[in-house]
Amino acid sequence: MKLSPASEKFVLHWGEMGARWGVNRTQGQIHALLYLADRPLNAEEIAETLSVARSNVSNSLKELQGWGLVKIVHTMGDRRDHFIGIQDVWEIFLLILEGRRKREIDPTVSVMRECAKEAEASGDPAKDKVRAMLDFLDVMLEGYEQVKQIPPQALLQLMKMAQQMQGAMMSKPKPG
Repeated sequence: MKLSPASEKFVLHWGEMGARWGVNRTQGQIHALLYLADRPLNAEEIAETLSVARSNVSNSLKELQGWGLVKIVHTMGDRRDHFIGIQDVWEIFLLILEGRRKREIDPTVSVMRECAKEAEASGDPAKDKVRAMLDFLDVMLEGYEQVKQIPPQALLQLMKMAQQMQGAMMSKPKPG
């Protein structure tokens, strides 16, 4: 599959961003390629397009399937697995957030809970600060759970309204 210059730039950048989001560069590039592709691709096509080893593609596809970002599909007359990327940008966003939460935030909250218990039990002077951090994380996670339940279109409308309100507040002359 031949990529246009814009598509190639997107794929390369998504690989760089993937490395910052907790997946390796190849996984990010594969995800971007499958998002942009106008048809399902098999592992050989992916390896050839990205100039990466077939084994790397296989391992990366398994990881991306674990995140829920890539799915296997089958095509008539071809016994090989073909792959598609999730196309809904909100779904991608939520899957990445959820994956990061499980890998980064949840373990941190768990350690914070242990630290809070230990600090409280021992009378550690840091107990109030540890408790404040834990309380903050708990509030943020509860907010995240609530926001996750809002349908994407309603969430977009809320975000646009918030931007408009912020713009209106910033353009008001300050008293005094």
